[in-house]
Amino acid sequence: MIQYGGDYNPEQWPLATRIEDVELMQQAGVTLVSVGIFSWAQLEPREGEFDFGWLDDILDRLAAAGIKVTLATATASPPPWLTRKHPEFLPVLADGTVLHPGGRQAYRVSSAAYREYVLRMTRTMAERYGTHPALALWHVDNELGCHVPHDFSDDAAAAFRRWLADRYGTVEALNAAWGTAFWSQRYDSFDEVLPPRSAPTYPNPTQQLDFARFSSDELLVHYRAMRDVLREITPDIPTTTNLMLSTGTKRMDYFSWADDLDVIANDHYTRAHDPEAHVELAFSADLTRGVAGGDPWMLMEHSTSAVNWQPRNRTKRPGEMLRHSLAHVARGADAVMFFQWRQSAAGAEKFHSAMLPHGGTDTDVWRNTVTLGSALKALSEVEGSRVRAQAAIVFDYPAWWGTELDSHPSAAVTYPDRVLAHYRALWQRNITVDIVRPSADLSGYALVVVPTLYLVTDADAANIAKAAADGASVLVTYFSGIADENDHIRLGGYPGAFRELLGVRSEEFWALQDGETLTLDDGTRADVWSEQTHLSPGTEAVRTYADGDLAGWPALTRRPVGSGAAWYLATRLDADGLQGVTDALIAEAGLSPELDGVEAVRRVADDGRSWLFVLNHTGDEVTVPASGHELLRDEAVAGGSLVVAPGGVAVVREG
Repeated sequence: MIQYGGDYNPEQWPLATRIEDVELMQQAGVTLVSVGIFSWAQLEPREGEFDFGWLDDILDRLAAAGIKVTLATATASPPPWLTRKHPEFLPVLADGTVLHPGGRQAYRVSSAAYREYVLRMTRTMAERYGTHPALALWHVDNELGCHVPHDFSDDAAAAFRRWLADRYGTVEALNAAWGTAFWSQRYDSFDEVLPPRSAPTYPNPTQQLDFARFSSDELLVHYRAMRDVLREITPDIPTTTNLMLSTGTKRMDYFSWADDLDVIANDHYTRAHDPEAHVELAFSADLTRGVAGGDPWMLMEHSTSAVNWQPRNRTKRPGEMLRHSLAHVARGADAVMFFQWRQSAAGAEKFHSAMLPHGGTDTDVWRNTVTLGSALKALSEVEGSRVRAQAAIVFDYPAWWGTELDSHPSAAVTYPDRVLAHYRALWQRNITVDIVRPSADLSGYALVVVPTLYLVTDADAANIAKAAADGASVLVTYFSGIADENDHIRLGGYPGAFRELLGVRSEEFWALQDGETLTLDDGTRADVWSEQTHLSPGTEAVRTYADGDLAGWPALTRRPVGSGAAWYLATRLDADGLQGVTDALIAEAGLSPELDGVEAVRRVADDGRSWLFVLNHTGDEVTVPASGHELLRDEAVAGGSLVVAPGGVAVVREG
């Protein structure tokens, strides 16, 4: 069964509405709801005084209706009485600004005293509801780090120093890693170290990088503390928290979180301003599957229509809610959930869409909710199957952090835009992609793309080189391999760690100014970046610059390596140019697109059964080759061809 539902906040509604909610959930085919996420102030209105009556009642009603619950620890925001009593729990920005209550997540995870309150609440929830028949999954906190990924308080400073002592052992090792001989920054004791608070000019870059690592780890420590309480009391109930895997969430290294989550869950929202938002959606789904190690995962939040927090919030068009939901399923989701079940009448998210909107059941949104429930029921046999990919994109959070540090050659060199650009070029050809960390096993991929891997360890660089030697076509882009994990430049010429693999040596970067472009010898255009690159014997210049200061110098190179090849892209190509390079790589790697003109993804079960998902993002009817049984319409695919309506979706059990 593909689970279906969303966040449910019964504390916002009177009993009569809650009774109606359960009835309507059954009509819509809802099987799973998240309850209690922001309910701490309702459950504990005064310190030590609890009111569980409303939660007891709704959990009993949901259980009686056959609806399971992912129950929250209720700790996503502290109640007002707690922050009034303990203002020292409030988080602090780099410039010393204290973030006050009134919104959500007004807490610092490094406060041991605050965590005691959190663990007490977690234990109370586990002891009261651990055997409740509705309980299927624990939802730990909510979107950890969403609003306060970095806290610069004194508690955080003390925790940072402990983290550094564990990482480096001695202050001498820290001085070496941070290069503190520069600008008289040498430390004589860990006690002298602070977070990278606002300073007269650029803070130490390795200090910034380590603080980013620490902050991600500290949020994970907070999760683990709650999870451990839940495992102690309810060892048979899995735990998760909702991650925010997208090109817009930078601060948490979710690959390092994966082993601590029993289920990988993700929240994803499309961007109203992006006419190709479905491509970023596909990337996010593939990244979530990458963090899950290829296992099925759950979509814990997305939207039925418009959200409330973008500058201009766009209503979803007819068919878009179904298509977006099934795009996540196509790429590995075994649960489809929304924020939220019933649209709020008050509060900051009252204009955020929901499964049951302000207008009630005589609305397109509600009809879409019911339609999606029926569709997911029809796809129940897909549960547990996996997505198989022949290509991989290497993605790394520390490389993202390092790329976008200050005092670099060009502020226009950013990380996620290039990752997404290469992903889009493969998506356009229906090449299914795994998004993997640099240390992942790359042996099963015919094509490996490595965009802007500015920071890389020796081991990870060797892992990528091995993929080429073993037969893959490997593309490395500009500003990769430049520094080690401590942000120390790899001397001897760029691209540092990949110089030998690629057979190139760039002696100087030629960063382009805003609006400045170059033309390559095939007529394609480039901007932002170029390099003065020398070739080693055996390396060929596939493309050169046709104009500018580097006219005649290599822009794209290729070197045979073992039974594979290593390519280097030394500039930022426009979309057409990048598509041309990608097409050459696809051909060299021997990859075959699934279909043309539509998005197509295949899920495969261990027993060999396969399901082809076809998503038509165009306004035209599309006919594609297929054979088998189409599940959404419950009919055989006749004549070896499948007609997909404009904006429509089809799922074919093949064979």
